[in-house]
Amino acid sequence: MTDRLYTVLLYSHDPQVRDRMRLAIGTRPASDLKVEFVDAASYAECLQLVDDYEIDLLLLDGEAKPAGGLGIARQIKDDRTDAPPTCVVIARSADRWLAAYAQVDATLVHPLDPVTTGQTVASLLRSTDTGTTNAA
Repeated sequence: MTDRLYTVLLYSHDPQVRDRMRLAIGTRPASDLKVEFVDAASYAECLQLVDDYEIDLLLLDGEAKPAGGLGIARQIKDDRTDAPPTCVVIARSADRWLAAYAQVDATLVHPLDPVTTGQTVASLLRSTDTGTTNAA
């Protein structure tokens, strides 16, 4: 068991979507992982938090407005060599090709399934410790 606390950035313009993300993950997505959350409601807030804090995982809403999570993911991946693992919640499975273009590490589909969400988040957080990324 690790004492490390991982920081997950939740991005959506809609506070209810961020709440659903938080609930689907919980404070322990796996028995050996503890997480805390920081919220961003805008593109600017999201970038500011990534710049100012050690973020272990980005969970971005692909349906957010006006800046969608896919665009933010691509921007962060293009601008940073130390970009944290990124997961985007999309509305349609068919949008996975856009997620691949945005260089995201994993996708989840609305509505979030807590089991799948927890497994995906746990896998991505563990990849931060090993330096690898697991696509889902």
